[in-house]
Amino acid sequence: MKKPVQTLGAMFVVTAALACSAQPAFAATAQQIRRDANAALNRLYASTPSAKVLGAKAKGILVFPRIMKAGFIVGAQGGEGALQKGGKTVAYYRNVAASYGLQAGVQGFSYVLFFMSDSALEYLDKSDGWEIGTGPSVVIVDKGMAKSLSTTTLHDDVYAFIFGQKGLMAGIGIQGSKITRIHPK
Repeated sequence: MKKPVQTLGAMFVVTAALACSAQPAFAATAQQIRRDANAALNRLYASTPSAKVLGAKAKGILVFPRIMKAGFIVGAQGGEGALQKGGKTVAYYRNVAASYGLQAGVQGFSYVLFFMSDSALEYLDKSDGWEIGTGPSVVIVDKGMAKSLSTTTLHDDVYAFIFGQKGLMAGIGIQGSKITRIHPK
């Protein structure tokens, strides 16, 4: 009985160390974040035409081109992104989250948040770190829903597209992620 507890304890320490050491891995320059965000948004538009429809109507688009998630029982994820208004990058944000549960592995993915109302975008601008799941309602768009989206069916504040998943982590989500404004060089 002592051996499994020690093993779990050791894995917890390793996971926590990885999560804490991930912070310096961020620190991309504004130019790198902007370039990666533009490339990710173009990939989404090429694979999902309804995302392009949303992009044309959105008040702002927050693109996280590379989120890394790792965990074993305890997990962490993070990445940096760019907020675009009218096709121009106007601000930069960091996404971090921690989780606990039955999980193991490492995964990378991208996601884009389309802010459809001025009030939702204002909430992002004025909050001192927005935790997804509080504030404006967020609808995660899956492949089936994406096919039926049109300018006449848009009724929610924020639409999220998760794409480009790579790695060995079962399940993925952004619920509970905290988004905070950053000022890269």
